[in-house]
This record gives sequence, structure tokens and C-alpha cells, in this order.
Amino acid sequence: MRVVLALDKFKGSLTASEVTASARRGVLRVRPDADVVPVAVADGGDGTIDALVSAGFEVVPVRVDGPTGRPVQARIARHRDLAAVELADCCGLLRLPDGPAPLDAGTRGLGEAIRAAIGLDGVREVVVGLGGSASTDGGAGLLQALGVSLLNRDGLPIAAGARGLATLASLDWAGLDPRLRGPDAVSLTVASDVDSPLFGPRGAAATFGPQKGLTSDDIPWVDAALARLANLAEPGGRAARDRPGAGAAGGTGWALLTLGAVVLPGVDVVLKLARFPDLVADADLVITGEGSLDAQTLAGKTPAGVARAASGRPCVAVCGRLSLSAAQLRQVGLTDALALTALTHDTDEAMRRAAPLVEDAVATLVARFLSGVGAYAGGDTSH
Repeated sequence: MRVVLALDKFKGSLTASEVTASARRGVLRVRPDADVVPVAVADGGDGTIDALVSAGFEVVPVRVDGPTGRPVQARIARHRDLAAVELADCCGLLRLPDGPAPLDAGTRGLGEAIRAAIGLDGVREVVVGLGGSASTDGGAGLLQALGVSLLNRDGLPIAAGARGLATLASLDWAGLDPRLRGPDAVSLTVASDVDSPLFGPRGAAATFGPQKGLTSDDIPWVDAALARLANLAEPGGRAARDRPGAGAAGGTGWALLTLGAVVLPGVDVVLKLARFPDLVADADLVITGEGSLDAQTLAGKTPAGVARAASGRPCVAVCGRLSLSAAQLRQVGLTDALALTALTHDTDEAMRRAAPLVEDAVATLVARFLSGVGAYAGGDTSH
């Protein structure tokens, strides 16, 4: 029996590698002779570089500015003519030294990583993982790092973050790195699961700003600053601002779209680069999962992407919480699912004992698969 494990992190409880280790024990408890194949997955956020390194990519260290300007040691993952960088690794929430800095955190470090990646000999494509952002600067810092001039009314470069963006008076593309221009430009692919526009009621500030610390008083003027950035960069109202993914990572998706990037579902990009379609071709069972199976799963989070890429192979999921109906699970291609909260009704215990509970849940899922019984447990009791 060949079982492929493609599991994301259980945020606040287990890393993806810890979830995978527990799941492996659960499989072998039921079928000690099983061939268990782990595949590291991510959706473009933190863990993307780890997933690619697990798939055989080379690590190229790069020193860049963290979200508040303090230098950090980040990584580029490189395989042949393709390189990948991760916002979370360069200047995301995980890199904040002293807690949230919603008005001053910026994206210069990601731009510096991209510049280093396109400088690697032979690289023709850069994949940019967006997720875990600490800032809402519209990608202004990224553009500055790539040579775009963003100036205030005094003709000086704007400061980092939303606070600096609010002082923007002019923008000039003339200094943009030439390797990102013209017919021979290095191509950019954005890996993201966010489809929000740049600004407005569904935009970067309104939708994701509160998660980064923006207050209800901050959101209107930050939103206005994002709109002014787009108006200066896209005279005549070109459509990058409204395209799906423009609002990703505090508007960094928009900045990359203006550079000609293509936005694709993050999990699809990572699975393809990790050779998941090849590894799953002869699998008997695929096991996926993450902390919560909910409405965001339907929008394309990791378990949905894994089930889609499984190409009809039986695919089951383990999760911390389950709020989808049986019909919704089938809609995304999952044949069974089990939540840790179905094993213990104490949510705190589910988080505290996540590792052994994942093992128990996976053992149950495998046993149900082998017996031909598909049951949905842990969510709506009407299933």
C-alpha cells in the first residue's frame, strides 16, 4: 500500500513536518508494511521555501532587510533556471523583532531577495510566495528595492510602510532593474491564495489590515494611500489594481502584477515544483490536511489544492477543526475527513495534544479507507 502525505501546518500547534511525522506514525500503526511518501506542501506563505528544499531545490542564502529594516538572513530556493523567494521568510510576520508594526513594516526585503534571485546565473523565472505579510505598503518597498523611484513632496524617497506610503507624491519607473523589462525579462510567478483587489471594501487594508494591527481609524487613510499609489503608477486606470491577487500581502500582489507577474494559486505552484503529480501517480491513498477545514478551504487552501492535484486518487484529510459539510468536502475532492475536535471535545486539549491526536486521527482514516467506509466526522453532526 502506497500512501502519500501532503500536509500543511496546524497553525499554533504543529509545523508541517511535525504533522507529517505524526501522520506517518498513524499510517504505520494500521499498515506497518505501507510505503509512506511525504511531500512537503505550502500555499505560498511560510513554509514554501522549506517545501521546495525538501523537493531537492538548492538553498542560496541572502541577507535582506526585515519588515522593520533590521537585516535578516533569508533564503532563495533554486533549481536550474528557476528560483523562488518567500515574503514570509524575508519580511513577514515571523520576522518582526518586537511585535506588530502595521504602519511602519515594509516589503523592501522581498524586493532585495528578488533582485538577488534574478542575479543568479541562468535564472529565467522567479516564483514569489506571498503570505504571512507584516505590512500594508502596496509593495512600495519591493518596488524601491528594484529601482523604482517613489518620492514625497520634498523629492525624497518615501519612508517604509503605510506611514511612508501616505506621503507619496510621485513615482518614476525609469530606474527599474533592466532584467525585469523588455522581451528578455526574467518572468515572475506569484504563488498566492488571495484574490482580493488592491483597495476598497475587499482590498488589502480592509480585509487583512486588522490581522496586522491596523485599527478601524487607520484603514480609511491606508486604503486611500493604496489608491493614490495605483493612480500614480497606472495613469488612465489600468486594471492591475482590480485583478485577483492585487491585494495579496498588503498589496504586494499589485506591485508584482505591475511588473508583469502572473498570479497562480500558491498550493498549485508548490505542488507542481515539488513533483507531486509524479509522486501521486501510483498512490493508493493521499492524506492531506491543515489546522482548519472551513470556507477558506473552498477558496483553494492547501487541502483543496492537494485533492485537486491527486487526479482522482482517494484523498482524505485530517484537521484541527472541521466546519464543512460532507457535500462541501466532496466538492473539493475529499473522500473522508476527521477533526481532532471529534476525538476530544476540549479545544485546548486538541491544540495541546495535537501530535498524538493527529496520529490517532490518521490511523482512524486509514482504517476506514481499508474497510471501505467513508465517514465525515468532526463537523456538522447532520453528516
